[in-house]
Amino acid sequence: MFDFFKGKASERPDDIKGIRHALLRFVKDELQKAEGGEGSYIKGLLLFITAPDEDKHLYEAAVYAEEPDRFKEEIQKIADDYALGLPDSWTLEIDAENDCPPEAVKAPHLDAALFIKTNKHFIQHTATAYIRVLNGEAVQQEYTLTSGIKKVNIGRDKKAQAADGFFRTNQIAFPSEAAHPANKYISRQHAHVEWNNEAACFVLYADEGGVPPRNKIKIRPAGGDEPVKLHSAEIGHHLAEGDQIILGESAVIEFSYHSEPV
Repeated sequence: MFDFFKGKASERPDDIKGIRHALLRFVKDELQKAEGGEGSYIKGLLLFITAPDEDKHLYEAAVYAEEPDRFKEEIQKIADDYALGLPDSWTLEIDAENDCPPEAVKAPHLDAALFIKTNKHFIQHTATAYIRVLNGEAVQQEYTLTSGIKKVNIGRDKKAQAADGFFRTNQIAFPSEAAHPANKYISRQHAHVEWNNEAACFVLYADEGGVPPRNKIKIRPAGGDEPVKLHSAEIGHHLAEGDQIILGESAVIEFSYHSEPV
């Protein structure tokens, strides 16, 4: 069934069948690299299609866009054949609309990239960091992050009602009644920060209200590199010393491992 894995991987496929086989080979190779043949820690796969508009229909046909579960079934067959041990609950998402995030692995000779979501256990690391408000009006000027806190929400107002009717608490809150004009462009569910024990760093994620076309999140690294834009709620940005984060139009917060002197 998997004789196509014996073909040449250095050639760029130009038809639906060739693209499908190359995508499956790519996914298989990345699963083996990520888990060394042990896939039990994998939560899911996020496959990005980055083909230009004139070729996108070929990739959509290759992944059975009209039959969402079919491509997942083919991956599962390969995982079984190569004893990757994927858990029963693993998920597959295919994204043909958003830009490929830097964390995803780009496929050679294909207009695609893969991000593997895992749920591994590691030695517990600890850290303390700080979020400072540079532009906009928040309840506090500086907030403390610790690795023991699972999630720190960022948004407009302390209590914000979500679409499902439940309320969320924003630990880093920008009040609606504040006079500063930057506050009105911040969503009630804009972003959150989590501690990533595997990478031993804090990670910034966009929430529902911080993903385009609603509002936006941009990060400018301290080194002055090109800004990073968050397009997906699934892929976060690993925060580094001095990162400046724009929320909405003009509110700016800064990440640091050093507290501002009083």
